[in-house]
Formats: sequence, structure tokens, C-alpha cells
Amino acid sequence: MKIEGQGALVTGASRGLGRALAELLGAKGARVAMIARDAGPLSDAVATIRARGGVAHGIVADIAAKDAVHKIAGQAQGLIGEIGIAIHNASTLGPVPLRLLLDTECEDLAAVLETNLVGPFRLTKILAGAMALRGEGVIVHISSDAAVEPYPTWGAYGISKAAQDHLSRVLAAELSGTGVRVLAVDPGEMDTKMHADAVPDADRKTLQRPADVAARIVAMIADEARAVSGVRLVAPSFEVAP
Repeated sequence: MKIEGQGALVTGASRGLGRALAELLGAKGARVAMIARDAGPLSDAVATIRARGGVAHGIVADIAAKDAVHKIAGQAQGLIGEIGIAIHNASTLGPVPLRLLLDTECEDLAAVLETNLVGPFRLTKILAGAMALRGEGVIVHISSDAAVEPYPTWGAYGISKAAQDHLSRVLAAELSGTGVRVLAVDPGEMDTKMHADAVPDADRKTLQRPADVAARIVAMIADEARAVSGVRLVAPSFEVAP
């Protein structure tokens, strides 16, 4: 897929990987709709892209809210036109410090699922049909190694990401032949606020920069031959051409 000229929607776009993805997509000529809950950091991220000559718009909304997804999709399409790239990056760990699954409140598990799984599903339902009619589109779910490794205390988050991985596979199977690709991408460990909240004692020097991970994910979006629909990709293992 050619990035330039695409309408790209990125959730969780005010900081970390989401912001890095939005900045790179904007630099490559995509029109970017950036979704986040906090207006201040979101405005700063939008301003950064615009200052570099990119096209970006911010939409303050919570992907977990059922009545927000139509607002998100409608405003995004009104601001940037047809959406060819949708990146479901917004995530929550649930309560921190992280706790054992059997010590997790049912309501907290439900809240994690609403943000990490159900919200992206609702938004995809709105966007995927138009992509299929046009015969082109990429939907990206940002996954985690916690989706495949049973880390103690990461239960709610890991469950949500495992379910999201399978959501990607089922969507890819159902959208086969339409020109729409669905990718699940494990970004690896990054120097982000979420990682700091989960592992406050981590050595930041050992963690990837969000900008480096974003470069690999954008390369996946562009590379239809290697980033095949339905495949779970691990960003640190994806080689980017110089």
C-alpha cells in the first residue's frame, strides 16, 4: 500500500507508540486523524505534525465508550476523507500495580476488554465495509507478547490481547479477497508510560524507542508481500529496508 495520500486513523495517538505512528504517517504524506482521551497531549501531538508540514487532526474521545465510535468514525472521515489505514493502538493495563488474575475485580477485567477488544471491534465494524467496497485497506491491532506468554499479574491485559489476536485472524479470514488486510503486531518492549506503569524498575536503556517501532509497523503497512493479512507479526524481527 502506498502511504502517501491515505487517510489514517490512529487511536491512543497522544503519546508513545500511537504518537510516533501518527508522526511518521504524517511525514510520509498520509492525512492523520488522531484519537485520544486527553486534549492537552493530543493538541501538542497534532501541532507537532502540522509544524512539520503534515496533515493531522485531533479527536478527543474514549474508544471504550460505546456511543463514541460513530463520533470517532464520522469526525475522522469528515476531517481526512476516506480511511484506508486504521491502527488500534489505544490500550489499558487495568489497575496498577498489576495484580494476580484471581485478585482482579470482574469489573476491572470488563473495563480492559472494552478498551482493548470491544472498542476496536466496534470501530472496525464501521470502517471495514467501506474499505472492502474500495478494494483496499489495512487494519492494524497493536498486540503484545503478553498475548502468547502467561505472565503472572498481566492476566487482564494478556487475555484482552490474546482475544484481539484471534479477532485479527477471524477478520482476515472473513475479509479475504476484498483487498483489506488485517494485521496483529507485537511491538516488543518500548520506553513508554504504559511500560513504566507496569514495570517501574525497568532499565529504560534496554527498551526500544517508539519511533523505531513505528518505522517497522509503517513498513508492514506498506509491504503487502511480507505483511500478509492474518499473520501475527513481531516488530523487532521485521526488517526495514534502508
